[in-house]
Amino acid sequence: MAAVFGPKANLITKLVLLGAAAGLLTLFVGGWVFPSIDYYTRVGFVRPQPVPFSHEHHVGGLGLDCRYCHTSVEVSANAGMPPTHTCMTCHSQLWTNAEVLAPVRQSLAEGEPIRWNRVYDLPDYVFFNHSIHVAKGVGCTTCHGQIDRMPLTWQAASLSMGWCLDCHRDPAPNLRPREEVFDTDWKPTPDTPTGEQLLAAYDIHPATLSDCSVCHR
Repeated sequence: MAAVFGPKANLITKLVLLGAAAGLLTLFVGGWVFPSIDYYTRVGFVRPQPVPFSHEHHVGGLGLDCRYCHTSVEVSANAGMPPTHTCMTCHSQLWTNAEVLAPVRQSLAEGEPIRWNRVYDLPDYVFFNHSIHVAKGVGCTTCHGQIDRMPLTWQAASLSMGWCLDCHRDPAPNLRPREEVFDTDWKPTPDTPTGEQLLAAYDIHPATLSDCSVCHR
């Protein structure tokens, strides 16, 4: 009787099983590691915009306060985006014919806001409130990085759940006096209250900051 399987059948079977095991291991490791790499989280990647706005020039160079453009950051969950009229406060006098600002002039003429692309985009199931972080002494650079040194805006932090929880469980190192929240060059001095002192002064209780309902409502 002729053999059903040839001499190489065992070798082929072993290779197939090893390939399947390697594939499953790759999928498992990839599913664990890929979400944490910068390519996936978009950390450090510049988002294309209709106008190449430079925080480095406007904030670091000209010294504009964050609140000049993001007017609702102290009172609302959303920091707000500047209307075209805010841009034209200066650009009706400066760089009036610059090609790079054509979308701004078009926006003003047509009464349509500029469609900026979000750089920080949290999932719909995550609630974030800018105003409470500002009120509790969390500086802009804590989440947005050295925005005053960005010629084009990129995402400075992963915004992962673990990243947020690290701060919520131990917020003291990220606190500063409220009056220094918008200072991108701020550094603590010997006279600066400690993080623990600011925790008490601003009535912050880390024990409850990791409750699910804080961010998922």
